[in-house]
Formats: sequence, structure tokens, C-alpha cells
Amino acid sequence: MFALEDLGWTDSHTIDFEPHAAAGLVPGRVSEQHRGAYVVFLEGGEIRADTAGRLSHEASGFGDLPAVGDWVAVAFRPSENTGTIQAVLPRRTKFSRKVALSASQEQVVAANVDTVFLLSSLNEDLNLRRMERYLTLAWESGARPVIILTKTDLSAHVEPLVLEVEAIAFGVPVHAISSLTGDGLDVVRSYVEPGKTIALLGSSGVGKSTLVNTLVGQELLLVKEIRESDGEGRHTTTHRQLVPIPGGGLVLDTPGMRELQLWESADGLGETFADIEDISAQCRFNDCAHDTEPGCAIRAALDDGTLEAERWANYNKLQRELAHLERRLDKRAQAEERKKWAKVGAEARANMRMKGMR
Repeated sequence: MFALEDLGWTDSHTIDFEPHAAAGLVPGRVSEQHRGAYVVFLEGGEIRADTAGRLSHEASGFGDLPAVGDWVAVAFRPSENTGTIQAVLPRRTKFSRKVALSASQEQVVAANVDTVFLLSSLNEDLNLRRMERYLTLAWESGARPVIILTKTDLSAHVEPLVLEVEAIAFGVPVHAISSLTGDGLDVVRSYVEPGKTIALLGSSGVGKSTLVNTLVGQELLLVKEIRESDGEGRHTTTHRQLVPIPGGGLVLDTPGMRELQLWESADGLGETFADIEDISAQCRFNDCAHDTEPGCAIRAALDDGTLEAERWANYNKLQRELAHLERRLDKRAQAEERKKWAKVGAEARANMRMKGMR
């Protein structure tokens, strides 16, 4: 049995929901998504739901459709214990990425999340450049990022690795844990608060499902061992799932993501690489290209080791990725505008013909 407040409902949600309540709809929160079918938590229980045709038709892309963590307005059918999602309430936060192989489509991985746990295991999985990418999207989401380094029981170099991560994660808490030995779990549990949602993000095999089971206090999600040959994890979670935690709070588990392409993350990039932007501001020229210009603070920092070359290269790589996405989105917006006005023109011509036949 659920109370809306236990799921994160607030007074601001009540205000947002007023027009839907007037239409006889009920509020719910998406807990699972399965190829267009959803599981939705309502006050008192959960139901299966689909989406209204109008909602799907009016969506400009995948990003406008319900995602796990979304608050939605549902036409509830009690006799069938099913419903139809009629609308998505405004999102407070959203962790988005670009759909793989798509020119310019957004995928909302987790919505209305308060804290994002970015997980990486202390074995071959630990990759600072990938962590910078995760941090960029986490900062952009509006949620609070926290880095969780798992499997301390498998590493003999925990402290040096923690220091390496802290060096690229300015202002972000970094915790090393082991779900097997219990090391650091009390600190992780301190983030669990009634009505608050934590999302777990990371690649396969880093221990997301194990951590969910630990927080929930039972073997709720299937866990598989990593391969000993290469340290790579197998996919355990096959879909995103919002799980209530006994005593309050919710945790959102996600499948391992092999591809994490940026989606409109300019602000997140600035947060993640605040050190680089601070150094850049010290250049003699405002339009410094950081190449051969005199008084370039970036080149000086690279020369004296203040700025790591790999971090600088990754910053530029992510900037190019965002610039490419921005051009794609601009072209799509222009194409959609042309289609809109072509439709308006066609309707106007049709109306003129109808008038001429009268």
C-alpha cells in the first residue's frame, strides 16, 4: 500500500495536478516501463497502464513520453485495475541521454530524482573519462550527484583510487563501499530519506542491483557475478525500475549503459570542468583558442602539469559532441517549423477550395 507522500508527492504537485483532478483523473508515479506499457504506483497500490493516443501523437519525441520516475495523470479503471496515462506532470529533474544511433532524440533515463548515485567498481571498470561524462549529465539533470565506488573487497588500492576520482569530481561526495562486507554502507543509507528518490547509474556489473537489494533489505533484484576473465559485468537489470525502500524513500535501478551520449548538457559540462573554465578565464585574450596565443593560461597549466592532458582532451571531446548535437537539433527544429507551416498552408488552401465550392 502506498501513500502519495511516500512516493515523493508534494504541495507543488497538488497545484500542478489541479486541472487533471478537475477532469476526473488520478495521480500516479511511473515505476516501470516495458515497450510502451507501464507499471504505475497509485495511492493504495499499483496498476498496469498504457498511454493515451493523443499523448503519443502530440509528443515531439521520446523525451515527451512517460519515463520511470514521472508523475502522471491517469484515467483509472478500478474494475480492471488498469488505466491510461493522459498527461505527464512537469519534471523537477531529469537525467537524459541521446538515443543511440538517433540523430537527435532524447531518452529520459530517470525523472524526478533527488540524488544520483554514479557507480563504478574498484576494478577494471573504473574509468575517469567515463566518470566525467556521467558527472556532466548528472549535473545537468538538476539532481545531486554522489559517486559510489563499489567492491572495496576486490581492491588493494582503495585510497589512491578514491583520491583520483575526487581530483576530477569537484564538490561531489565520493564514497567507497562493499555490499559484501558492509564497508561504507551506513554512509550510503544516510542518503535515504522519506519521500526522496535516489537513482543508480553505471555500467553493467558495478553492483547496482546488489546495492538495491541491500537498501531494500531483501533479494528483490537478480544479481549475476562479473566475469573473472575480464572483470566485465553481465546485464542484470533489463529495465528501469522504481523500488520503495522500507522506512521511506525510493531507489531507481537502471540497466547498465554501454553508451552514454550527451544530451543538451552545456551547464553540466561547466560544472564538471569548473577547473578548466576557471583556468581559461585567466587567459590574456577573451577569445583565446588555447593554441599558440601568448598569455594562454590553459597551455601554461598543461605545461606545468596543473591541468592533466587527458582531462583537457576529454573536455574538448565533450564540447565537440555537444556542438554537433546542437547543430542537429537546430536542423530538426527548422525542419519541424517548415512542416508546421506547410500544414498550415495546406489547410488554408483546402478551406479556400471549400469556400469556392459553396
